[in-house]
Amino acid sequence: MRTKYIKTIISCFVVWAAVCFSSCEKYLDKDDQTNISEKEAFKNFTNFQGFTEELYNCIVNFSNNYWTNSWNWGEDEITSTAGNFHFIHKIDDGNFWGWQSEFDGWGSGWMNQSDFTTSTTPDNRFNKDLWNAAWYGIRKANIGLANMDLMTDATQEEKNLVKGQLLFFRGWFHHRLMEYFGGLPYIDYVLPSTGDIRLPRLKYSECADKAAADFRAAADLLPVNWDETVPGKRTLGKNQLRINKIMALAYLGKNYLWAGSPLMNFESTGSKTYNTEYCKKAAAAFGELLGLTESGVTPYSLVTFANYYKNFYTTGEGWALPGSTEAIFRGPYYSANNSNWGTSKQYTPLVVSEGDLKFTPTANYVDYYGMKNGLPIPDITQPDTESGYDPHFPWKNRDPRFYSDIVFDGVKFVQGAIPNVDEQPNRYANLYTNGSYRNVGTGSRTGYVLIKFVPKTANKYDNAYSWGNNLHIYVPYMRLADVYLMYAEAALMGYGSSSGKDPNYSKTAEDAVNIIRQRAGVEKVNSKFLGAPDNFLPELRRERAVELSFEGHRFNDLRRWLLLTKQPYTLKKSVEFDRTGTFNQTDASLNSVANLREVTILERKFSDKHYWLPLKNVDVNMYVEFSQNPGW
Repeated sequence: MRTKYIKTIISCFVVWAAVCFSSCEKYLDKDDQTNISEKEAFKNFTNFQGFTEELYNCIVNFSNNYWTNSWNWGEDEITSTAGNFHFIHKIDDGNFWGWQSEFDGWGSGWMNQSDFTTSTTPDNRFNKDLWNAAWYGIRKANIGLANMDLMTDATQEEKNLVKGQLLFFRGWFHHRLMEYFGGLPYIDYVLPSTGDIRLPRLKYSECADKAAADFRAAADLLPVNWDETVPGKRTLGKNQLRINKIMALAYLGKNYLWAGSPLMNFESTGSKTYNTEYCKKAAAAFGELLGLTESGVTPYSLVTFANYYKNFYTTGEGWALPGSTEAIFRGPYYSANNSNWGTSKQYTPLVVSEGDLKFTPTANYVDYYGMKNGLPIPDITQPDTESGYDPHFPWKNRDPRFYSDIVFDGVKFVQGAIPNVDEQPNRYANLYTNGSYRNVGTGSRTGYVLIKFVPKTANKYDNAYSWGNNLHIYVPYMRLADVYLMYAEAALMGYGSSSGKDPNYSKTAEDAVNIIRQRAGVEKVNSKFLGAPDNFLPELRRERAVELSFEGHRFNDLRRWLLLTKQPYTLKKSVEFDRTGTFNQTDASLNSVANLREVTILERKFSDKHYWLPLKNVDVNMYVEFSQNPGW
């Protein structure tokens, strides 16, 4: 069995049970009539697209992969003490081996499961994981690309659609693995099942160049909108998740920006600075995308701030898929109500909800939410005359996204009736020190509650997570706001100024950030932050932290910026204070507090090795050219 496993990994880089077209034992007794020749399988669009569709099944739904699920591994989030099995706890302990199911049978959940499947149980979210699905998807994409010549009964448009999808997925799966593990073998052909295969690990930049070629070719082959193609009209109205030109351009830009970021550039060249050439390439890809979007030829646009929540959840809309017009890349979903089994209950303290384990924003991360006038808060314990921040009224005049994302002390949480008179005080969020929402085991350890992905009514009294309310939660991989902010970073670092821009796109780095702020009702970037990268980059990073908060980006951002091991990014804190003055039931932001301070809950002890996750020992022991990441 051991020999068979190693042989399969060498030849396919996927688990034995998932190898496509492999001759494993369970297929030996199948009826001859079930065999389909390659000529038949790939001859026309319908058949080939059926083959290609399974690749969508390999996009892991990270936000609903388990009953409760962890995907924020930076300094942004901490759980209550009711459970310690999620990867976030292993990250805090420096145990990055914990992403692997071999270590405790659980792994990181969506990154590695002990029982991986794809087509055999497509509706089982518990058996989907990045590591296995990516290698499986890469092989499947290569099989498809190797058989394009067999697609003889098809128009050129149909051939382009199939080939574009296959190229995109090959690049995307490699890119996702590279984010966490660095340069890997870039597999762009069907590996044989026999023979000595010794594919070396490439530099990150070498992998990124190959992924870029796939993304660029995909973008050139794919349409902006499948509904406007002849094949797409056959599935009109059901094409929103199909890979298109905008998705390919988005990941072309992200792939280049990641390659140009300090961590990846250091892995490739030894320099801990941005690679300006990769940043310029990223800006060009993002600029091409944004130019198309702003011209109105794509179905994508920023949602209004009143509908901001629709990026992440819908309610009362018959299980409509979240994302609205802003989500660029999402995977398929199999049961919209899956999110109500756990995700909808993992944020609200037990005193007003169900389930013990809770995920709460750290106080130090909430500090990134500045003031409505666009200025940051230098120190939440001290008054700041420039921004207008007052530590006696710490919730007043904050960035509007603070109020849409975060529940703070005194917010009216329960809207309807509370039958038990003893529980009446829990109508308002008691997040002051020792308040009823502050139980460390089943409530908020930090003094804040997250509502970005759920309405406040997702509690046991208002019962928004009941079947009849159709609450559907799904966090997208990428949305348009992310593209604007990545463009801003690429233009800034590629062209050396906040006024930097791609020559073929009209907006500067500063303009792109202000578009996102304007949507949220926040004033533009203050002039004191403009100019050179050293001035603008910290404010751009703060904007990224706020706009994309808790969407799974922070851990990788800190890593690629080489900030993961540095204070204050290693700290997780709570906010402590006492209520004072008259309690305002109408507007909690007007409530005053006393003795405001922050207390460190934990400090993560990281070293340079923690910038990359360790590869599996069974894989790095296959041959010397497939080496382990440094320090592991």
